[in-house]
Amino acid sequence: MSWERAALWSKAVLFMQRAAAQDKESPEFGLWASLGLELLARATVAHTSPALLADPDREQRNLLHALGASSISAPKSIPTIQVLSHCRTLVPAFTEDEFKAASALLNRRNEELHTGAAAFATFPIQSWIGTFFRCCKILAEHQGESLTSLFGVDEATVAEEILGKAEANVVSHVKASIAAHAKVFQVKDAEERARLVEQANEEGEKLSHRGHHRVACPSCQCTATVQGTTYGGERLEHRQDLIIVRENVIPTKFVCSACGLRLAGYQELVAAGVGDHFTHRTEYSPPDYYELVDPNDHEAMDRYAEDHGYFQFSND
Repeated sequence: MSWERAALWSKAVLFMQRAAAQDKESPEFGLWASLGLELLARATVAHTSPALLADPDREQRNLLHALGASSISAPKSIPTIQVLSHCRTLVPAFTEDEFKAASALLNRRNEELHTGAAAFATFPIQSWIGTFFRCCKILAEHQGESLTSLFGVDEATVAEEILGKAEANVVSHVKASIAAHAKVFQVKDAEERARLVEQANEEGEKLSHRGHHRVACPSCQCTATVQGTTYGGERLEHRQDLIIVRENVIPTKFVCSACGLRLAGYQELVAAGVGDHFTHRTEYSPPDYYELVDPNDHEAMDRYAEDHGYFQFSND
């Protein structure tokens, strides 16, 4: 079994070509597209390391096989949902929205293959084609590829057209929402606006200590906050009595308490101009970070033992 990125990519291209050869309205298009998407996702994970595709077992035989250190007759891969979860961790642009969209499509594939249901015949293409192409673009580009190298020129042109329309719709929707909230905020009297500005500043200060990031609201210019998903792992800085943990965050939620504007999904935040990635900074004492327990604190030792499945210590 090959978990090498090149082999998986080539097979993904082959399956995408088979999808493109079908009528877009046919169930066969959806089936081949979903099969190609899974291989594309596996190629993306293998781009970081093929070892990540090996199903963990007690003797680590699958991992050793992936590393070329041994050979087994039937190596086992991780399940598809875990592959998508790895993509969400490894690829910053592959957010929760893409994870859910890809999962839904692959669940349809499973239903098509493993049940008597006509899963793709009852799954209108307009409800998933845009998110499918977006997932493909994100995963391909993460590997240094493109929609053209994945689909070929003709199909890639169609994909970019569909993505362009979807992006234009998002921008139009977001701009309309911003304008509507701005209008409602401006008609409030000056005293009410001042109160809301002060309240938003206080709320933003509080939330900034809970992992939120402060930004200016594109609608009312008050202090608003964004939240998101971390990616890329932790970066540690050790100081004398302090450990600082920094994590990159891709924003996916925006809330303004002053005018009530709310946005969800990376695309909407980018369209509103509040989609910049940011860094989450957390400070720990060394004992807290490393979960160190004072051996003289019997209650703490008992709690630690219980949490980790060890025998409890006696207070006698």
